[in-house]
Amino acid sequence: MQKRILTILLCLVLTLSLAGCGQEQQAAGNNDQTPDPVVTDSPATPEPSPSTSPEEQGQIPLKYSPGATPEEIVASMTLEQKAAQMLQPAVYKATHIAMKKYGYGSILSSYSGLDRSASGWKNTVLRYQEAALSSESGIPFIYGTDAVHGNQGCLGAVIFPHNIGIGAANHEELTYRMGLAVAEEMKLSGMLWNFSPCVAVATEPRWGRTYESYSSDPELVSKLSTAYSKGLIDGGVLPCAKHFFADGNIDYGTGEGGYLIDRGDASLSDSEIQALLDVYRNLVDAGVKTVMISHSSVNGVKMHEHSYYINDILKGEMGFDGFVVSDWESIHNISVPDLKGQVVTAINSGIDMLMEPQFYPDCYKYIIEAVKEGLISQERIDDAVTRIIRVKQELGLFDDPMQERLQMSYSDVGSAEVRDIARQLVEKSLVLLKNDGDILPIKPGSKIFVTGPAMNDTGVQCGGWTMEWQGYTDSNNKKFVEGATTILEGLYAIADQYSLTIITDEEQASQADLTILCVGEIPYAEWEGDTPDLSLTGSHALSGNKEAIELAKSLNKPTVTLIVAGRNMIIEDYYDSWNAVVMCYLPGSEADGIANVLTGKVPFSGTLPMPWYKSVNDIGTGNYKFDIGYGLKY
Repeated sequence: MQKRILTILLCLVLTLSLAGCGQEQQAAGNNDQTPDPVVTDSPATPEPSPSTSPEEQGQIPLKYSPGATPEEIVASMTLEQKAAQMLQPAVYKATHIAMKKYGYGSILSSYSGLDRSASGWKNTVLRYQEAALSSESGIPFIYGTDAVHGNQGCLGAVIFPHNIGIGAANHEELTYRMGLAVAEEMKLSGMLWNFSPCVAVATEPRWGRTYESYSSDPELVSKLSTAYSKGLIDGGVLPCAKHFFADGNIDYGTGEGGYLIDRGDASLSDSEIQALLDVYRNLVDAGVKTVMISHSSVNGVKMHEHSYYINDILKGEMGFDGFVVSDWESIHNISVPDLKGQVVTAINSGIDMLMEPQFYPDCYKYIIEAVKEGLISQERIDDAVTRIIRVKQELGLFDDPMQERLQMSYSDVGSAEVRDIARQLVEKSLVLLKNDGDILPIKPGSKIFVTGPAMNDTGVQCGGWTMEWQGYTDSNNKKFVEGATTILEGLYAIADQYSLTIITDEEQASQADLTILCVGEIPYAEWEGDTPDLSLTGSHALSGNKEAIELAKSLNKPTVTLIVAGRNMIIEDYYDSWNAVVMCYLPGSEADGIANVLTGKVPFSGTLPMPWYKSVNDIGTGNYKFDIGYGLKY
């Protein structure tokens, strides 16, 4: 460390207050630089590992003194360097060579061809950081990932319930602890920027992102997202409130580009808009420093070009001093027909960083051209980059870019302590919809027949945004989610304690006292989950649901149905034949929490975070089967 400090001191050759003007003018004759497609556009396939890791090398000189302000740093930068800070290419596109050449502000995570272990991820991040620090600007980059219900792209990490389940649990303290735990597992992977929480106030269950919403009640969304964000912040990770705003309020049938709902238009009154904006206002007050813009529109105007809400309301009225990032290539879908015009419009509308996984070379060029041509002011560019650098400084990236002094609470992902937090949230998220004859809790000594496609599948219980964008189901008896516990495994684990006999063989099902029927949805994400059909045998239902439902009915045994899904389903066709119904939502990796509640070891406490409709025709009306807040107790 002494050698490193000495190296830093020897390399503090930049006198910021004097260098800014001269460097900017020097760049004036060199502003036609554009990225070399050979360097930046080829996929970043894994490069040979160095003999020592970036952490071990640790001798990269830091360019800026600890006391340098964001404004001073920006004043020292060329236009090209500023343009690069405003871009976020994907990890599978931008190479380390490109990072060293241009000094991009951020890298967007993905999974292809990468080592997904915690140490593998950290090595990936630190090698990019080496390159960023070695670039001409010397500004540390930040790695962004969708750790929306845990560090879900990392092997062995704990997968928490999706937000809809957190809403059902409605427990601020555990939600805060979840934020702390997710931050710890992210830091073990070297990742410090989380594109979470999603604060959509979902009102349309046919929307494919419903499970990313805590609730259809904006006050509940605000309470839980604030608790979670504070946990991330206190854990040393940067949260990102998304998607600003009204992504959960899209009118059915207005989806973008042929999608049914996703990225469509929200027709909202002033009072409805104010309620949604209040969620963001509370998050800004809580210290959230990044906001992602929604793909969708509000009253016919795409949010990525809505200067009034981004500049006047978010940055102006709310006093947001962090930075705003676009969503995945979403500037391409605003009203301007060409990419250059889209870049200009988006930046002038208040977007500070462009999430451009593959078109970042063009965006880089267009930012520079637009400033030269007077289409974007130098002041606007400086404001954007100042915001980005300020957030990086506050996060500690300038002080400790190679994460040598990062505080860790655990030695590896998947610790018993983190799993316990997730398990408690699972237990509190289960909603008891029906319990005729007090069939639950399961009586000690019972013989139980467990059936259905959701009973023993880690991918199903974790849902989308788990190891892959769309998630996946288990196959060939191999768990999709490493270290996860299935519903069936949880029952087996507790069987001896309650003298339970677990039966899974259909030929022995008649010997059982009770049937536990496990049905649900396939994993999905975003528009892939849009559907006109919310039935348990529809397009998004698990294969085998229908057969399992029919089998359970034919046995003529008391039946407890567990629904594993990302939204409230339509169950009228089967409801009367079931003795008990439990909504599990998407519980994540710790499904043994379900067995704890079914046996009465832990009482039911979950309540519906969204209304439950009798039919799709009732959606948007007050004709509920169960209202928000409903949930039976023992």
